[in-house]
Amino acid sequence: MKLARLGRLAVLGAAVALAFTAVAQANEVTKWNEIAVNTINAKPPLTSAPPAGAVFVAMVQGAVYGAVNAVDRHGRPYLVYRSYPKASADAAAATAAFRVLDSLFSATDHAALQAAYDASLLAIAPGASKNQGIEVGGLAADAMLAEGHDSRTVIGCTFGSGLPGVWQPLGPPGAPICDPTVWVGNAKPFVLKSPSQFRTTGPYSLDSPEYAADFKEVEAIGKIDSATRTDGQTHAAAFWQTNPAANYNAIARRFADQLGLGVSDSARLFAMLDLSSADALITTWNDKYYWNFWRPITAIRQGGADGNSDTEEDAGWTPLFSSGFPTSPPLPASPLPIGGIGGPLGTPPYPDHPSGATSYASASMHALASFFGSDEMPFYATSSRFPGEQRAFTRFSDLTNEIVGARIWAGIHFRNTDVQAANLGRDVESYINTQYFAFVH
Repeated sequence: MKLARLGRLAVLGAAVALAFTAVAQANEVTKWNEIAVNTINAKPPLTSAPPAGAVFVAMVQGAVYGAVNAVDRHGRPYLVYRSYPKASADAAAATAAFRVLDSLFSATDHAALQAAYDASLLAIAPGASKNQGIEVGGLAADAMLAEGHDSRTVIGCTFGSGLPGVWQPLGPPGAPICDPTVWVGNAKPFVLKSPSQFRTTGPYSLDSPEYAADFKEVEAIGKIDSATRTDGQTHAAAFWQTNPAANYNAIARRFADQLGLGVSDSARLFAMLDLSSADALITTWNDKYYWNFWRPITAIRQGGADGNSDTEEDAGWTPLFSSGFPTSPPLPASPLPIGGIGGPLGTPPYPDHPSGATSYASASMHALASFFGSDEMPFYATSSRFPGEQRAFTRFSDLTNEIVGARIWAGIHFRNTDVQAANLGRDVESYINTQYFAFVH
């Protein structure tokens, strides 16, 4: 189904009924998207933590799009500039995904990846079309791998000066909790010109009334024993502490299956989603270490030193996401604890500004809205912390807006941090869509 013929069909009429119906109709793009996400998320945090995972999923989906777009040229060339109109798009998609994943993770996953690839090829009729599809898929994968997006490096904790406003690592003395994904901030973007192309305006000045307002908001609603946070807000905060790559790609797979998208439109959908989110996360991590702003837990406990007469120190302040928030390991027990399953929650080990979860959500939801041509679309999201729960939405922007609130309710972000992150994700996606995906033939 060509996107031009999709129009607003996905937004109006049939999609309303489809959005909450389970349909199994995988093509080679959706099949390999699920393999990619599962493979990447099984790795240690250096590779699987959200900002890193976004980069690796984008490598796969970018290569798949580059290959399929060379077969069915419906957008600006990406990675492969020669057209292969007689090639098999299925063979191209499977080969591109397999070659990228096998190159990255052959040491641990080669046998499983090879078996999946063999199954994909077995389902495609032999002949020149299949062979040419394999060729173009290999070209796209090689081009993606040559771009140098994988710059994984273990970087130790960056210690702040201890001055007001400066981020400080958490953890016991002498054993700070370090960010395993510092490297993402200097990774090569997929479409943007540089990791700092969309620099945010930064945190509010500590002596400003705007900062004081944000301080008081998270101090009241984000603390472990808040009298103003509702049960629904507490649940939402925990619900969204889940892997975004798994969640947002699953949403896209459901749309592809339910609407019967072909290989070409599916490749475009996942490229829009994952290239946008990866470049948004690269920008966010670059911005985080540029501003190096303190988290609420530090800011509130040291509120007397910020130079703002409208803030007060609370040395014992504890955020919702802390050891006091009841969670559990994965167990079949019911009901689930209020924090869900999967282990304890806490303040993330990297600077506050801007929010990674919010920029990820914003870029992803704007990409989906761009693909379907509207913000209005019924869909649901899931969470690894609450198995079986489906959180329903009628607009893509509603999901982003809820995550803005959820990070404040969790006590781990200031509102300005989330608002600027949402704007960053929007701006990155808009740029990528304009550069590569707005021209559909």
